[in-house]
Amino acid sequence: GLERPIVVGVLIGEVAREALITTAGAQVGDRVLLVNGIPIEATALIAHERADELRAKGYDEAFITRARGYLHDPGISVVAAARLAAGHPGVHAMHDPTEGGLATGLHELAYAAGTGLRLEAARVPVLPEGARLCADYGLDPLGAIASGALIVSVAAEEAEGLCARYAEAGIPCAYIADLTPREEGLVLVEGGVEKPLPRFDADEITKVF
Repeated sequence: GLERPIVVGVLIGEVAREALITTAGAQVGDRVLLVNGIPIEATALIAHERADELRAKGYDEAFITRARGYLHDPGISVVAAARLAAGHPGVHAMHDPTEGGLATGLHELAYAAGTGLRLEAARVPVLPEGARLCADYGLDPLGAIASGALIVSVAAEEAEGLCARYAEAGIPCAYIADLTPREEGLVLVEGGVEKPLPRFDADEITKVF
């Protein structure tokens, strides 16, 4: 059913084996940090593709401009954030959530590492423009395309130090979850209630487009 060409690119790099950090390296007991917040790309996409619709809904130009600007501020690159984490002790895994949002990225991290996970919804930094757009369009921010965010799994005793390094660099960082034994499953704690962490095989942004 494709009506246009699709170009696929592959980037290959080299790293010393002892310096390699993979998604599968996360360990039970690690703290999970979220760098930059969510949903960066979803916010920019809606603002770019539905600008006239937003104006009709009463959104002002300043809001639309800010939301569009998410592509560059905070931006969808995680290179600087990943480099900082790579140089910090106790970092066991990194993962950049994209399609399916943060929740699906956490599923991927736990699956790769063979662990469970406990996410505290109240700790997740949802950026203000993204929160408003998701509420207006009936989207769950946890499942909206999250390019620009970085998930870092780090030893509990090193988590505070890494957050401090991010703060010094002017990069937002939040401790959002813990890795648990696999048999405990993937849990979302919201309003004091525990429930299974949702997985979004169809990104929430598809409800808009």
